[in-house]
Amino acid sequence: MTTEDMTTALGRPSPVNPIRRRTLTSQVTEQLRDGIHRGVFLPGTQLHETELAERLGVSRGPVRESLQRLIQEGLLASQPHRGVFVPVLSEDDVVDVFFAREAVEAAAFRRVITARASAELLDALRRVVDDMATAAEDDNWWGVADLDLSFHRMVVEAAGSHRLNRMFDTLVSETRLCLNMYADLEPDRMDLLPEHRGLVDLIAGADLPTALTTLRQHFDEAVVTLRRRLRQSATADGGTQQRKR
Repeated sequence: MTTEDMTTALGRPSPVNPIRRRTLTSQVTEQLRDGIHRGVFLPGTQLHETELAERLGVSRGPVRESLQRLIQEGLLASQPHRGVFVPVLSEDDVVDVFFAREAVEAAAFRRVITARASAELLDALRRVVDDMATAAEDDNWWGVADLDLSFHRMVVEAAGSHRLNRMFDTLVSETRLCLNMYADLEPDRMDLLPEHRGLVDLIAGADLPTALTTLRQHFDEAVVTLRRRLRQSATADGGTQQRKR
């Protein structure tokens, strides 16, 4: 008797269809997640289940499951009696995201530096910073944002804590929403490159106190930039509304 026959005999459904559904849902989720990350779906955009199913050429089931996954990740928000939207982050949201990230990443930096970072990790981090420089020269700010998160993920993963990784993963999606607010411009965030190079040097030199202070300053600078963008956007929207009156 095959595994499929045995499964049927026991009165349980064959595992083939659920696997296919999960795979399709994962593909839909990845497309929607990437669309949010890349600004295809802008903050405030409502995502309609039926419309997405038609655009993606799938049934509504995988789309419904994908939307629920992205709500759990924090990339989408469900508003009762209204629908599902890409969140519009407030200044308080931005501050809180980076407050939480600092707590998680300070723990990772502490463990990595205390245990003496490996040469492999340091080389990998330096390569990421070099790639960031190339992306910045090409005005590829989406790429800079991707590499920024890759840099920090490497340090967290090097700490060797599954729980810390899970906490970081929870914060990554909202960080993406934050970074997308300046991923297409910010020449004044060219300081991202020396900041990351400085962090690598501090990790290599095992200077924990200075590394933690620099990490805090690194996030503080990000918050200042993002809050400025939010205020500029609010001012621009206000001006547009005034002209429409």
